[in-house]
Amino acid sequence: MHVVAVNVGAPREIQTPNGRIVRTAIFKHPVEGRVRVAGVNLAGDDQADRSVHGGPDKAVYAYASEDTAWWSAERATELGPGAFGENLTTAGVDVSGAVVGERWAVGSTLLEVCQARLPCFKLGLRMGDPTFVKTFGLAGRPGAYLRIVREGDVGAGDAVEVLDRPDHEVTVAAMAHAFLHDRTRLPDLLAAPALPQDWRDWISERAEA
Repeated sequence: MHVVAVNVGAPREIQTPNGRIVRTAIFKHPVEGRVRVAGVNLAGDDQADRSVHGGPDKAVYAYASEDTAWWSAERATELGPGAFGENLTTAGVDVSGAVVGERWAVGSTLLEVCQARLPCFKLGLRMGDPTFVKTFGLAGRPGAYLRIVREGDVGAGDAVEVLDRPDHEVTVAAMAHAFLHDRTRLPDLLAAPALPQDWRDWISERAEA
């Protein structure tokens, strides 16, 4: 299990098919050497809208190269590292099957699996296909957002070592499925102690309503 590429990107303005100008940082590219991971970001990386992207519970986004290869076959086009806006492209890691709270040692960092990626329209812009948001959600390959538990640096070729895997079944794929397809399963997510507080509050509020 290792890192294939470390990807970063700065916000830029792009035009939507209907002519609207939006800012997005989903266009990320591989970088060489060691990359500092600190605060809520990687060095050289940023998010365009911190109200829905980034922050402590979405500091690092990981996506499996195996899933990227699957998408390449599905779409009959070559997709490389960073194609899904991920910071870490991995190999040999079941990223979407990781459980919430699972901890990875990567380079000199310690990262904690926090939540699933829920696609927004900007992923459709990245793929040049506004219907891709729905397609991505149906595929069950969301990738994982990670918290930074210990700051450090990462680089391509670093091993990904799973140091701790909590004893529950709340995977990031299950999290995405519950939100997007079967909200009767949302209470199941509360079994994960490391579930982000905003998710925990929202699920509890729905149950009370």
